[in-house]
Amino acid sequence: MNIAIIGPGKVAHLHAKAALQVPDAKLVAVYGRTYTKAEEFAKHYDIRAYDNVQEMVTREKVDLCLVCTTHPAHREPTIAALDAGSHVLSEKPLASTLDDCDAMIEAARRNSRYLGTISQRRFYEPSQRIRRAIDEGKIGKPVLGTIQMLGWRDEAYYKSDAWRGTWAQEGGGVLVNQSPHQLDLLLWYMGEIDEVYGVWRNLNHPYIEVDDTALAIIKFKNGGLGNIIVSNSQKPGIFGKVHVHGENGASVGVQTDGGALFIAGRSSITDPPVNDLWTVPGEENKLAEFIAEDTAFFNTIDATVYYFGLQIAEFCDAIRENRPPAVTGEDGRNVVALFQAIYESTRTGLPVKF
Repeated sequence: MNIAIIGPGKVAHLHAKAALQVPDAKLVAVYGRTYTKAEEFAKHYDIRAYDNVQEMVTREKVDLCLVCTTHPAHREPTIAALDAGSHVLSEKPLASTLDDCDAMIEAARRNSRYLGTISQRRFYEPSQRIRRAIDEGKIGKPVLGTIQMLGWRDEAYYKSDAWRGTWAQEGGGVLVNQSPHQLDLLLWYMGEIDEVYGVWRNLNHPYIEVDDTALAIIKFKNGGLGNIIVSNSQKPGIFGKVHVHGENGASVGVQTDGGALFIAGRSSITDPPVNDLWTVPGEENKLAEFIAEDTAFFNTIDATVYYFGLQIAEFCDAIRENRPPAVTGEDGRNVVALFQAIYESTRTGLPVKF
């Protein structure tokens, strides 16, 4: 399975290291709009640099492209790679607009190729444990889902790249950049949305254009409710949590992030992801066991790379088995639809019907 990277930025190094760990796969090339940057990246991994996506996919017989460009710049190279015959796994969010998402999904369909989006926190064992509990009926129907993600981004972070903190080049703020993982988990657990009322603000980052805080109330199509609180305004960062409460009164939850939240290229994951809530009937005493087990495993891996590797490997398996990947382009679109609805609801002051 030949893998290529599109966009040789900070997060691309994590994807490159992860791809090198995938069984029966080979990292073969990198594309960059600026050839000199692509060439520098290529030398580091002993691969070939390109400034044309179609040429790269064709010459290197690329099976899978990992798109690591900035969010509004996902569309063009993704479609080029799909049209050239490669499958594509894009960094989150899939795009910053629904028009871009739809164009990418249509290109995948048109070329009979798979499109997915990075959501490596789905592959955390505590996250998987919640999904299994729901599938096995341990909490009944999920009726209330909540997100609390309270992090921090300082001025140096936003100045580290010219595109950060801008509508035109980043496409949004905390909703677009830091929240998609938690939003994806909430939708994975709770299902399709019926209606969203949301509001965003910039509370303490006057040097950026975009949101540093957002809240939302969700009505799900299954009759359940949801609540979202996400923010980059709590120094030095507190936690990221997703909790699901079932109709039988049982509750399950995951703390995906603890303390200062991970920044690609600048920091590592310091706290293990753990289940922080578990009241499944007959399993109330298992929480300490889960935490000990997951913490012990976390201490044996480089979590900043390991879970990227799991998702890339799963995507490669999906290609081989001719089946959709675990996290599809449509899943990525659902996240974009959610944060775009919060922006729209703030603009109009009204709920957004899906």
